[in-house]
Amino acid sequence: MERVEREHHARAVASGALLVSACGFDSVPAEMGFLFHSRQWVGPARPNRVEAYLGLESERRIVGNFGTFESAVMAVKDLKEMGQSRIDRVKPKIPGPPPKGEIIEHQKKIGLWGVTLPSADATLVGRTLSIVTESPDGLPGVNESAEMVEKRKAFWASVKPAHFGVKLGSKSLLHMFGFIFIGMIIGLLGRTSFGRWLLLRYPSIFTLGGFSKSGPSEEEIASASFKMWFVGRGFSDESLAAQGNTKPDMEIITRVMGPEMGYVTTPIILVQCALVLLSQRNNLPKGGVYPPGIVFGATDLQERLQQNGISFDVISKSSLSS
Repeated sequence: MERVEREHHARAVASGALLVSACGFDSVPAEMGFLFHSRQWVGPARPNRVEAYLGLESERRIVGNFGTFESAVMAVKDLKEMGQSRIDRVKPKIPGPPPKGEIIEHQKKIGLWGVTLPSADATLVGRTLSIVTESPDGLPGVNESAEMVEKRKAFWASVKPAHFGVKLGSKSLLHMFGFIFIGMIIGLLGRTSFGRWLLLRYPSIFTLGGFSKSGPSEEEIASASFKMWFVGRGFSDESLAAQGNTKPDMEIITRVMGPEMGYVTTPIILVQCALVLLSQRNNLPKGGVYPPGIVFGATDLQERLQQNGISFDVISKSSLSS
């Protein structure tokens, strides 16, 4: 995605072509979920850190799509080749010190252990926040109405930046070590062509049955669902963050929930993004290569997803003891 942005963004802006990356489970639930969460911090409250915990649920075994596994394997190769060619981003101003994240964390309120997931989600949320830092009102549409101009400005004025990360969640601590083992295997073997051949030839062996070339059965798809919990910590008043070593005193938890993520949720998201692009082109940026958050954030995409079985909920707002 960064290579496409680097090579084609300038031409896309000039020609009016709009390219939107990651319009599937990666990364619309994360982007729209973060924006939904961020807007719950009503001034003078401000978030410092938001962690998304992805939990998968099913009455049957959970088997991942081979294409997802292949993407993860090839991402290791892409990261190795990119080296120092990553695109520099403008960093948003976030109140308070950077959080000290742990590889494995336990969130009692949602009943999940979480291990850091090196997905594209955090990068794309960061890209959207970087763009908003440069353009606080968001990106203007090609020929948007006065009503949409006001809606866009109000939407992005209500979005508060925060440090963002994603964790793969489970109720079992033992699963955390399994996730770490699989991640280490992919990270190690994915660096060489022979290692990638082994991974893609025998996915079931190297993922302990988590992925297979045949994919899940229809019954396994029907019984599966996902919950993405957003646990945000910050300050009830932004001025508290300027007092030095003050710890966050406020917590907000939100959730995005829907059906099986690969074969059900992703098509729902892709179709709704396409319909917004088709029916509301005048309200979207003229052209460029962008993540879904900055393009669809101020549109009715969230409402469309809610009408098609993907819910956005506020779970709790509470004070934190010092």
